[in-house]
Amino acid sequence: MKAIAIDDFGAPPRLHDLPVPEPGEGEVLVRVRASSVNGFDVAVAGGHLKGMMEHHFPIVLGRDFAGAVEAAGAGVQSLRPGDAVFGVVTKPALGDGAFGEYVTAPEAYTARVPAGLDLATAGALGLAGTAALSAIDAVAPLPGQTVLVSGATGGVGAFAVQLAVALGAYVVGTVRPGEDEAHLCDLGTHHTVDCTGDVPTAVAALRPDGIHAVVHLAGHGLELSDLLVPGDRIASTLGRSDNQLDGCAVQVTPVMALPVSRILGRLAADVVNGQLTVPVQRTYALADVPQALADFAAGTRGKLAISVP
Repeated sequence: MKAIAIDDFGAPPRLHDLPVPEPGEGEVLVRVRASSVNGFDVAVAGGHLKGMMEHHFPIVLGRDFAGAVEAAGAGVQSLRPGDAVFGVVTKPALGDGAFGEYVTAPEAYTARVPAGLDLATAGALGLAGTAALSAIDAVAPLPGQTVLVSGATGGVGAFAVQLAVALGAYVVGTVRPGEDEAHLCDLGTHHTVDCTGDVPTAVAALRPDGIHAVVHLAGHGLELSDLLVPGDRIASTLGRSDNQLDGCAVQVTPVMALPVSRILGRLAADVVNGQLTVPVQRTYALADVPQALADFAAGTRGKLAISVP
């Protein structure tokens, strides 16, 4: 099969010819048709997870996938060959990935693609969508409360904005001035703040009585804690925690994506029902994944999708 892989730490991603993998216990083999780029992929490609996860080279990059089940391994309960599925490659070691024609993935992190959801959209939903949902669940905004999304223009931010708006929150998003402002407004953001300026001062002027939650996806999230009403919450995908706040009276929760089948199914239903949009800035061919990774690292507006022929 054709796949984009790296041969060593920091080696450039390139197109490889590799054997089609075999599904293990509890896994399905999926003929991939769509994927998307996430920050995790850029980190793996750059060798930044050395010492943090086991690496089995060559490592096929890519975590999101959508396609059709080709075969089911022993112990698979609910999925059958021919089923349209999407999900996230979630394994204890790096090696298998979705930037290729085939991937093996645990059934537990795979869901059926419902009617009304196309594979291209499903392939850009899993990892960023579940990370955003974990973050919004952690801050649990009530209707009318103010949520600041720091790093709102990327894939996770785009989903987080929509999920917070759906709960009735007043959403403020950090953004670079220009086209990104219109993008966030289209997603339902009530107000934007220039991320290149003094964010705390701008937010304090906008909400002088304080805000109720911060979804910290980029930037210096801890400096935003002073904006919070005492007792309110920060959810951080960047590993921030309570012990970094020097006794401030706010709750900080480090969050990670939890792409189990149930959560994937919930997100897919929200898309089909029109409650959630998957904003794709650009779609790349499989051979152009190296360029997609570089473009992602330079900053994106929504998701960068990958089409696999």
